[in-house]
Amino acid sequence: MFTEEHLHAIALRRSALIGDFNFKKLTDAAGSAEAAWKFSKKDLTKIEGIGQKTAADIGNEDHIRFAEKELEFCAKNNIQILLRHKNELPYLLGECEDAPSILYQKGQIDTAKKSISIVGTRNLSSYGKNFIDEFVKELISGNTATISGLALGADAEVHEKSIQNGIPTIGVLAHGFHTFYPSQNKSLSQKMLENGGALLTEFNSSQKPDRENFIQRNRIVAGLSSATIIVETAFGGGSISTATFANGYNRDVYALPGKITDKYSQGCNHLIAQNKAAAISTVKDLILNLNLFGESVKTPELFPKIETRRPLSPLEQSVFDAISAAPNINLDNLSGKMDLPAYRLLPILLELEISGFLKSFSGRQFQVL
Repeated sequence: MFTEEHLHAIALRRSALIGDFNFKKLTDAAGSAEAAWKFSKKDLTKIEGIGQKTAADIGNEDHIRFAEKELEFCAKNNIQILLRHKNELPYLLGECEDAPSILYQKGQIDTAKKSISIVGTRNLSSYGKNFIDEFVKELISGNTATISGLALGADAEVHEKSIQNGIPTIGVLAHGFHTFYPSQNKSLSQKMLENGGALLTEFNSSQKPDRENFIQRNRIVAGLSSATIIVETAFGGGSISTATFANGYNRDVYALPGKITDKYSQGCNHLIAQNKAAAISTVKDLILNLNLFGESVKTPELFPKIETRRPLSPLEQSVFDAISAAPNINLDNLSGKMDLPAYRLLPILLELEISGFLKSFSGRQFQVL
């Protein structure tokens, strides 16, 4: 059963320049999304980060009409709506300051189970497949669930092997529930639900699987668990962003090392070399490090400064200069300052962080190095 708070949360999140950070500011100030929606324009602009453009769009009846249709869609398709400001998100995800304001869920999540995020390349080799098969089999006797992004390759392998071994598995989507991408995995998603798993997305039913959404999706994959495992990835592959988010959340990251000549081991090897991931030596050692069965093993610290520097593109330089002029600026305010949507900025910010030009902090705040 949905409430007025669900209605106003969806409408508020749809308003101009309202990302997750500014949404939290509004609900913190007002006490609820419904109250924030009814704030006067004068009161809205008193809230840090809420400018005239945003204040003018809050209260727009078009957003209410959109929210009404969204609630109808969710009710018809058995979709739950979890609100961050009501403390309804999965616990670990809720700890992340840039957690989604609204999370749409199909299926169920057993909060008593320890979740492990496992991601990797779409071009999974037999080496990666064998590792996933062996690792997931070791989880059978534990109270564990797996998390991945329901992409082709490593993600699908994680979900498939989990189902085969009776382990609940959770898929995080980069689009709304009105569609499914990639279409080849649609039947797999149904099996996941039947196996006691769940599908999650922060995107509403108007949002397609745009390229930028996948990077945004990766922070949820990282935020949902205490540890992320990178199986195989090229240098600069999507899994690198997942590792970067996990590092930012102070979560453990592990990577499967491989030959330096193998393209899809180069990303893992780089993470290990930069101390951004611990190397996986054996599956049994990994299980011990993850402390899935009560063992206590100390893992290494994962946050060095990367010294590598390279020339910046004009757009990268503009982003760098904007952050330099406003230390600890958050994503929503940077978006407004540069007049660029957050989804355009995210991949640029990640590249700058990976290359050692800036560091991100909780709440998607940024500072140059």
